[in-house]
Amino acid sequence: MDDHPHDTDTPILLLHGIWNAKAWLTPLARLLRAQGFRVSVFGYPSIVGGPEIAVPRLIEHLRGQQAPLHLVGHSLGGLVALEALRQQPQLPVARVVCLGTPLCGSQAARNLGRQSWSASLLGRSGRLLQDGCPPWQGPVQVGMVAGNVARGMGRLMARFDGPSDGTVALRETRLPGLADHCVVAASHTGLVFSRPAAVQAAHFLRHGRFAPPA
Repeated sequence: MDDHPHDTDTPILLLHGIWNAKAWLTPLARLLRAQGFRVSVFGYPSIVGGPEIAVPRLIEHLRGQQAPLHLVGHSLGGLVALEALRQQPQLPVARVVCLGTPLCGSQAARNLGRQSWSASLLGRSGRLLQDGCPPWQGPVQVGMVAGNVARGMGRLMARFDGPSDGTVALRETRLPGLADHCVVAASHTGLVFSRPAAVQAAHFLRHGRFAPPA
C-alpha cells in the first residue's frame, strides 16, 4: 500500500444511495470538507433510472475531469462507483471509499425482490443491490467503512446472522480484493452523519489504508 499521503487537492465526488438525493449527503460533505477536501456530489435517479442510467452518466462525468478524483459512495453509491470502474478501469479516479455498501449483495434487497409489491421499491437498482459485484481486481484502491449499530429498516426485511448496520450485514461488505476494511459505531443511515466514518474515509484517501483503532 502507498505510504505517501495523497494531498487534499484531490477532490472528492460523493455518490448517494437508493431512495436518496444529492441533498442527503450534505452532512457527509460538510464532515469531509472539515478534513480539508474539496467535495461535490453526483446525483442520479436510483429508482426510475438505476445503474443503467447512473453508471454511464458517472463515466461521462469522470471522463470530463482534468485531474483525478476520489469517489466516496454510500450504500448503492459504492456499487455504482465500482461498476463504472469495472467497465472503464482507466477513468481518472485516485481512490474509492464505500460506506456500508453491500458489495457482496444484500439479503434485505433479495427479500424485497421476492414480492412484486416490494420489488418495485428497489426499482431498476434491485439487481445490482441483490447481486453485488465480483471480487475487486481493478487498479484503483478501494476501502470499506462499515457500521455495526443494528438500527434501521433493514431489520424488517432480513434476519442478520452476525453484526450489521441494521440494513447491511458486516459480511456483505467484505468483498475480496479490497485494499482495507474498517468498522465504526454507526447505523447504515448514520454513516452519512458519522464523524469517525468521515475521518477514516479521509485517512484512506490520503494513505490507502485506514487508521488503526485508538
